[in-house]
Amino acid sequence: MKYWRKLTAILLAFAIFLTACGGAGSDNGTSAAETESAAESQGALISEKQESGEENVSEAANEAQEENAEEGKSEDTASSTPATAAEANAAAGKEATNADLSEAPEIPGLTAESVLPLRYATCFNVFYYSDGYKLIDVPTSAQYLLIPEGKEAPEGLDENIVQIQEPIESIYLAATSAMALFDAIDSIDKVTMSGTSEGGWYIDAPNEALESGAMVYAGKYSEPDYETMIAKDCDLAIESTMILHTPEVQEMIEGIGIPVFIDRSAYETGPLGRTEWVKLYGVMMNKDDDANAFFAEQQKIIDALEDFPNTGKTVAYFSVNTDGSVVVRTNNDYIPAMIDLAGGVYAFDGMFPNVTSSTSSISMEQFYATALDADYLVYNATIEEALGSIEDLVAKDEVFKDFKAVEEGNVWQVDKTAYQSTDKLANLILDFNIMITDGDESQLMFLKKLDK
Repeated sequence: MKYWRKLTAILLAFAIFLTACGGAGSDNGTSAAETESAAESQGALISEKQESGEENVSEAANEAQEENAEEGKSEDTASSTPATAAEANAAAGKEATNADLSEAPEIPGLTAESVLPLRYATCFNVFYYSDGYKLIDVPTSAQYLLIPEGKEAPEGLDENIVQIQEPIESIYLAATSAMALFDAIDSIDKVTMSGTSEGGWYIDAPNEALESGAMVYAGKYSEPDYETMIAKDCDLAIESTMILHTPEVQEMIEGIGIPVFIDRSAYETGPLGRTEWVKLYGVMMNKDDDANAFFAEQQKIIDALEDFPNTGKTVAYFSVNTDGSVVVRTNNDYIPAMIDLAGGVYAFDGMFPNVTSSTSSISMEQFYATALDADYLVYNATIEEALGSIEDLVAKDEVFKDFKAVEEGNVWQVDKTAYQSTDKLANLILDFNIMITDGDESQLMFLKKLDK
């Protein structure tokens, strides 16, 4: 255990007391339904709902998840996979979406040498500097300098740049969307602490790690177990933007010498923007090639659909709250883009021109007027209770009997695993394509057609 962290442990009891006092006197972040915003991390919100029983109406619905089983790849496939981000972009004929090298922040004594090319993600950049230093820039959040093992932060470094010392061997992860990405690059062993308990995971890797003891539950994002973090010699805490509702907790974590990284992948609107955050975590784990090779496989799925002709068939993607209102996605969200890539038309396309959030709660009357004749109804069960049949949907409101998709038996559902499977978003697009084209349902990963 690092000696300087041991010294801070004597202040722990008092610090926890201060945190408790600060939380008790504030209304901020006390309810997932009240604090949820378009950019909040899905996993944290779902954890809040599970613990409080409150209904969430927004963004948490859809981080697509679970580790893609790449073990079945043939040697020929593996050898043809681009090993670097630049090669992956070149192979796809795409330009990088990220910053130019000229935009690299100045760091005393270091020279910016290259930038990590990105295809979809727009919410982060990675700059490579001399002597092995790397800087992760997450606009509107922070800049993070990865300091190579055995080296120190450059003298005169901007105090606003968060310092992360390599190697990163012990992580507290409260941003559930990132777990599958660590698994995808074979780095889940570095996630020694979870902000979600075993019952809150719908993917195998963290459940198996928690069962074996390789990972421990260290409290949710708003109430982390500081003693465990110190005992586990935590090198880094990875939080969703939910942590912004409890700033005193972030201050506490930083106060005991643990840097906090805020995952903003929920802001990505591109089809694979969230999945491309695997490259960022590849940089953290010094597994750039693994991350880029994995992402290249996801790219192949998208590339195969890019020239697919649009069928004109309409798809309504939604969930129903307990108050009877309906939650749908706006065009700021990635689901409409997925449906378009899959060859469909999002039923609510253009309906929210002045809405900046990724979801919107509308009345059943509005939903009826727009989605009555939709070819497909897709129920989002990543937050709400899953439907067992079309009858369960009708039980929520009798008006569903009038819907074309209900009459024709074209009601589908996205299962619980989707919100945590950020490494398989491309497969969700493929699922939509199979649905729209009456393809082989045995190949579906997240979608299921409901029986009457």
